[in-house]
Amino acid sequence: MFTGIIEAVGEIKKIIPLENGVRIEITSGGLDLSDLRIGDSIATNGVCLTITTLMGNTISMEVSRETLSCTQSLDTRGGRVNLEKAMQLSDRINGHLVSGHVDGVGKIIKLEPAGESYILAIRPPIALMKYIAKKGSITVNGVSLTVNLITKDEFRVNLIPHTLAATTFKELKKDMEVNLEVDLFARYLEKFLISAPR
Repeated sequence: MFTGIIEAVGEIKKIIPLENGVRIEITSGGLDLSDLRIGDSIATNGVCLTITTLMGNTISMEVSRETLSCTQSLDTRGGRVNLEKAMQLSDRINGHLVSGHVDGVGKIIKLEPAGESYILAIRPPIALMKYIAKKGSITVNGVSLTVNLITKDEFRVNLIPHTLAATTFKELKKDMEVNLEVDLFARYLEKFLISAPR
């Protein structure tokens, strides 16, 4: 589990093809690796991956073909990625509970300044719209954000200067794709309502 609070921005340095996916090598971008071990989880642009090698400031992880097919920007050399270590039970949850299981890929349809901040509008897969609520939480490329506005086929969030400085969001542009994970509680609530006796 994660919180959606980004700890560092890493860079994909090497991509090694595998029979059923790729192995990626990522520089840690200042992330403290001293408490990590092989087999630990790390969120990479919102995708929960398992560490297979630790060497200096470089982390290696294997990404399956299935994961590559349903996520964005995990097989591009030179790509910068948001990193977060798995949370501990004693941690503060400053964002929200994030599983690292991407629900879909959204498309940026607007990114415009609003004072010192930016308004980011995203069109998600239509099937995800029912899980997105105004003032609810959503994860975009691993970052916990609050939904400010919802229309028929898009949602909008506000990016404050700190978020822009601490993540890859300053590199976002119109028409780019982003990884989305909806709020876990929305998923469980739907399951409860469907399964509840009538």
